[in-house]
Amino acid sequence: MEPTIKEKGTKVYDCSRGCEVERTPQGELNIKYNPRCCKLSSYNWMEGISQSRYNDLFEVRFKNTRKIFFRNTSGQIIKKGDLVVVEAQNGHDVGIVTLEGPVVLEQLARHRIDPDTYEFRRIYRKAKILDIERWQEAIAREHKTMIRARQLAARLGLDMKIGDVEFQGDGTKAIFYYIADERVDFRQLIKDFAEEFHIRVEMKQIGARQEAGLIGGIGVCGRALCCSKYMSDFQSITTQAARCQDLSLNPQKLAGQCSKLKCCINYEVSTYLDAQHQLPELHGPIELEDGPAWLMKTDILKGVMYFSYEQGSLANLHAVPASRVREILAANHKGVKPASLQEKGGTKVQEFVSAVGDDSITRFDEQKKRRNNQRKNNNRRRNRSGKGGGKGGERKDDGK
Repeated sequence: MEPTIKEKGTKVYDCSRGCEVERTPQGELNIKYNPRCCKLSSYNWMEGISQSRYNDLFEVRFKNTRKIFFRNTSGQIIKKGDLVVVEAQNGHDVGIVTLEGPVVLEQLARHRIDPDTYEFRRIYRKAKILDIERWQEAIAREHKTMIRARQLAARLGLDMKIGDVEFQGDGTKAIFYYIADERVDFRQLIKDFAEEFHIRVEMKQIGARQEAGLIGGIGVCGRALCCSKYMSDFQSITTQAARCQDLSLNPQKLAGQCSKLKCCINYEVSTYLDAQHQLPELHGPIELEDGPAWLMKTDILKGVMYFSYEQGSLANLHAVPASRVREILAANHKGVKPASLQEKGGTKVQEFVSAVGDDSITRFDEQKKRRNNQRKNNNRRRNRSGKGGGKGGERKDDGK
């Protein structure tokens, strides 16, 4: 994964951790929390509400989507946006406080954590200048470490992909996030990592959707990826969810940036299933006075069914409400053929036309050619008029 650090003037924006880094002319390092980063961010809709219980619990963010809840045992007043030194499994880590107050309890309930029984790790203190300097030195090593780690894994012939590396705040440990389809024996790889980088190594396997959440990006809808914005639990998605919504089974349209089926396919499945229960079931054409009519397509949410007198043709469609289709089926069951859809009970509609495919791709080029030709003609006319005036002037001088 490419480094997610952008320079803007004298400030450097690290969007993987959501902070702005700036070094003053005196050489001091200033770190400021920037909430513009959207990775698993939570809006504090309970801001300003005070509580006496569990007011020492805070959400601390590390790199990308890794967030952990801690208990403040430092005795210092800590608020959102502060850089804090927290307890780690070995040594200490540095993170940014992203949530405080009663909304933390809502997030704990979302993650099914009981604050009365859960053993929270501790917040030691606010980060000092020395802690921040060491933290930034560790961050600067991450990209080079990831490139070298990929080379070591390829040399051993392991079928795995190292997607990201995250150093601990004290620089003594690193988490290597990897993707693998099958079980990987990386015991020798860990030894090579420890010998090469002189750190403690933790290997953490992630899926393709989790990798997309770590990297982040913009979806085809124009919004941030759901896996990086708010999703932490990933459910299985099947093509049946696309079929019940009458979506085109095109892998290029249904797949997201992780090359898996888009998570948003599952969002409206229940709505479509409920709407489908309101539609009548058809096992063949409906019988009318002027012949049978076949179902070509259905607008599930509107409850409108489109029929054609020509089987397999979308040329002449007639929109019939689901209630009218039930009446026709009930009449057919009694052996009665209702009136034609062209006269009553149906509305002739035009076939759907995509505005994208109406014109040629080169239609703008043709207009550009016309403009260029018109300019050339105008230039020629000006040149001719200019040359004529010049010749006339020369003839006048000769006459003198």
